[in-house]
Amino acid sequence: MTPLSVLDLSPVTTATPGSAALRNSLDLARLADRLGYKRYWLAEHHNLASIASSAPEIMIGQIAAATTRMRVGSGGVMLVNHAPLMVAERFKVLEALFPGRIDLGLGRAPGTDPVTSYALRRRQDAREGDDFLERFQELLLLERGGFPQNHPFRAVHAVPADVALPPVWLLGSSGHSAELAAAVGMGFAFAHHFAEHDATEAMLSYRAHFKPSETLPQPYAILAVAAIAADTDAKAERIAASSDLHFARRAKGEFLPLESPEVAAAYPYADIDRERIARHRQRLIVGGIVSVKSRLTALVETTRADELMITTMAYDHAARLHSYELLAEAFAIAPGS
Repeated sequence: MTPLSVLDLSPVTTATPGSAALRNSLDLARLADRLGYKRYWLAEHHNLASIASSAPEIMIGQIAAATTRMRVGSGGVMLVNHAPLMVAERFKVLEALFPGRIDLGLGRAPGTDPVTSYALRRRQDAREGDDFLERFQELLLLERGGFPQNHPFRAVHAVPADVALPPVWLLGSSGHSAELAAAVGMGFAFAHHFAEHDATEAMLSYRAHFKPSETLPQPYAILAVAAIAADTDAKAERIAASSDLHFARRAKGEFLPLESPEVAAAYPYADIDRERIARHRQRLIVGGIVSVKSRLTALVETTRADELMITTMAYDHAARLHSYELLAEAFAIAPGS
């Protein structure tokens, strides 16, 4: 059976402020650990009213301390926002404290709007354009001691120096990210939950072009999917109404906390809103557990995903917990499996 994992954005709602959303993440992580989920990843987003997950490194430490079995990691650290040395040291500290349980997922985008991105980077050596590859290479050279003798970073070591970086994963929503992950021989996680790019094409391309590395001899691809499962289709549709309204508003530049299903049901949607929601529903899997499992299984078969990573944005925390419980039962996962 396909392993299941969690991608958590710590959703903020009109009834759940950011501080409570972070505590809810700890609650969900404990449940996922008991149920047998393979790993638990925290996102990095900034200046979004609906997402409290802005510092994944801090939450990784808190969640790893509150659980015993799952791998815990970043989904991901947006490398363009951070100095590579700082990323290396933070994740070496995490690996030292929780050996064999930490993942370092790296993303190319800033996870925010251009102005906020500038505010995050203004004290660094700001560059024009996408400098992800340069930062990624610097991170690897710091870890492997690969700088030439005359390079000023030759004597720089990320500490604790006796601890290796945890496994590095490349995150992406395009074919380019899949090609890069394949070329460097690293694990790949595709963001089906928001990507416009075809997931099957990216996942199969990664597998076809994968070059074995010292850290990963065979390709390993995770498919991140947005899903809401409930006891019945009707209950799932009610829960998903909050996500529908949230997406319609975001498309108009309105970045607000998740509203309740009741507010969403009463919202005066325009025709363009309903068209956008319909397109979004092609990525968001909603329904009773039987139909949700069927759609997820079909995605695994077409993409050849090694693992499913589920993200669930719901207004009610109990409904979110129950969705993950239903998925765990349907896919017959269990601790130690």
